[in-house]
Order: sequence, then C-alpha cells, then structure tokens
Amino acid sequence: MKIMPNRMDRGFYQYQQEFEEKALEVLRSGWYVLGKEVSAFEKEFAAYTGAPYCIGLASGLDALWLAFRVLGIGPGDEVIVQANTYIASVMGITINGAVPVFVEPDAHFGIDVDRIEEKITERTKAVLVVHLYGMPCHMGRITGLCKKHGLYLVEDCAQSHGACFDGQMTGTFGDVGCFSFYPSKNLGAFGDGGAVVVKEEALDKAFRMYRNYGSEKRYYNKVVGANSRLDELQAGLLRVRLKHLDEITQERIAIADTYTSHLKNPLIKLPVLAEHTTGVWHQYVIRCEERDRLLSYLEEKGIGTIIHYPIPPHLSEAYQSFGYQKGDLPVTEHLADTVLSLPLYNGMTEEELDCVIRAVNEFC
Repeated sequence: MKIMPNRMDRGFYQYQQEFEEKALEVLRSGWYVLGKEVSAFEKEFAAYTGAPYCIGLASGLDALWLAFRVLGIGPGDEVIVQANTYIASVMGITINGAVPVFVEPDAHFGIDVDRIEEKITERTKAVLVVHLYGMPCHMGRITGLCKKHGLYLVEDCAQSHGACFDGQMTGTFGDVGCFSFYPSKNLGAFGDGGAVVVKEEALDKAFRMYRNYGSEKRYYNKVVGANSRLDELQAGLLRVRLKHLDEITQERIAIADTYTSHLKNPLIKLPVLAEHTTGVWHQYVIRCEERDRLLSYLEEKGIGTIIHYPIPPHLSEAYQSFGYQKGDLPVTEHLADTVLSLPLYNGMTEEELDCVIRAVNEFC
C-alpha cells in the first residue's frame, strides 16, 4: 500500500456534486471578479470566525504583506515573529522593508510568550503570531503584552481555520487575521486564495482599496495598491467547503486522536496542544532525534511524509543579508532537524491510518 502525505482529491470527492454544481453556476454567470460569490463568502467567513469584516484576497502571502502595509509598518520598523514558521510569514514583513525580530518557539510550536518582551525596542511596531500546524498560540498573554506596549497584533492563520483559544477563533484577537486558502489547507480552494479578517471599518475599507489597485472608485487611485482579488470561482467553491468545515475539522481531529492514542514508540515525541486551545490539526507533527532515518524507513514502506520545515527562515539563502549563523536560534534549528509530518487528510481510511501507526511503532 502506498500512502501519500496528503490527498486533496479525497476532499473533493466527499462533496463532488456540490463543487461541480457551484463551479458551473459561477461559469455560467458571466461574472468572474468581485461579484456576488466573493461578497457572500466574505460575509459567511466573517460570521464563521466571529469577526465583523472579511476581505477576500489572492493569496495568504498577500494577506500578510498587505496587513503590514495597511497598518503603516515599513522601513526601519521591527516586527517580532516566531523563528520556526514558514518563510511566507517573514516575507510578509520584509516585503514592506520592515525587519523581522525572531523569537524561539515554545513546546507547542507557537511563539514563546516568555521571550517576547525582551525583544521589544523603540522600533518595535507589531507582533506576528503564527498558529502553526493548526495549534493556537497563547493569545491571552500575547494580547496583554501588545496592549501594554502599544503594539499592533497580526495573526498568521494560514493553518488554523477554526482553531480556538479559550473558545475564541484564531484571527479575531489582533488587528488583522491573515488566512490562506491554498488547496492543501483545511479550508482549501482549488487554486490560490486568501483573506483577512478585521474588527474596524476603517481597516475594512483600506484593504478593499489596496486589493484593487489602490482604488475605491474605478480609475481613481488613492494609493499604490495591488491586484489581489479572490476570484468568483474560488469564492464559490470555498462557500461549499465552508458549509462542511466543522465536519471536515472533526474528521481531522479524530485522525489526530487516533495517532495520539495508538502511537507508542519511545523514539517518537508526539504533539501536544496547549491548555485552553482547540486545534484543527492541519498537520500532525511528530519529533524524532533520528528523523532522517525515520523518513527513509517510512518511505521504504510506501508511506509519504513531509518536513515542515527543513530550513528556518533565518538560515535561508533569501535572508543571508541579516547575518544569522547556525546556532543563533538553537530551539528553532533543533525543530528543523527533528520534525516530521505524518499523513493526515480528509478521506483517510482506517486501513491507511493503521498502516502508518504500525510502521511508526515498529521503527527502532
């Protein structure tokens, strides 16, 4: 049996008829950009998260860099961010000319709240938290720190659609919640897509202007904006999946619970959610000191895995100019050397799940 690390086709087949009907409806409408599907999705996703406003964008990266652009963060400013994130989080900062200030992660893959305050300087303008792998950060303490120091709070929710801290959904704690709808996400489109959720009407208007060439009225441009619009087809298909997101999430939670209950190998460290959090298990990320040997072993057995992520942003070639060296962020670097994501996808069969568990437990 060959088991892929992810299977997006299974998620399509679960709701195939609804997806196909919606696709034809949009195609036959003759309206493909900023129409009724986008407006409807924005209202429905805002209601789902509990945020007053949602603005559909072209990608999760656009959500991130536009967040800092709209908040007025630019050259010379600093943004505190966890070091173990995907590089897109950091690109959202540096595209605007701002400087990322890296903080090590805690035991739950989120930013270590105890290390944030020591990084704050007079140039610090914001904190960017990343709810990595669908595991929420400790938002209570983080919001308190941001209020204390007068900092903006931006949330990278690319992997945490529906995840909660103390019953409140990620994306709604800070000034801007940034979402990706890349096909592999829990709420995935069938192409690129993204969105931000905000609380203030002024931010809602600003994002709508920036996403459409900086224009509030056609051909009248107030700022140098972007072409970053969630298209009608993707919005329509996202509306279909959003209707089923709770059941999609419950299925992923059940798979993760099965892993947690049945994986019994002293060489493997399992992920643990922090107190007061409800995770959505975008990834099930284990740790192993002999990760590379485990990866090869599972590959020989036909089980695909992914490393999220093998090279931390501070050591990437793209950010050599920052001058970081190996050893500067040891916790982050150790995670990069030991993490491994096991197969987890909607439509995963019991046979596939049992096969992965048996193989991991037999690794020695």
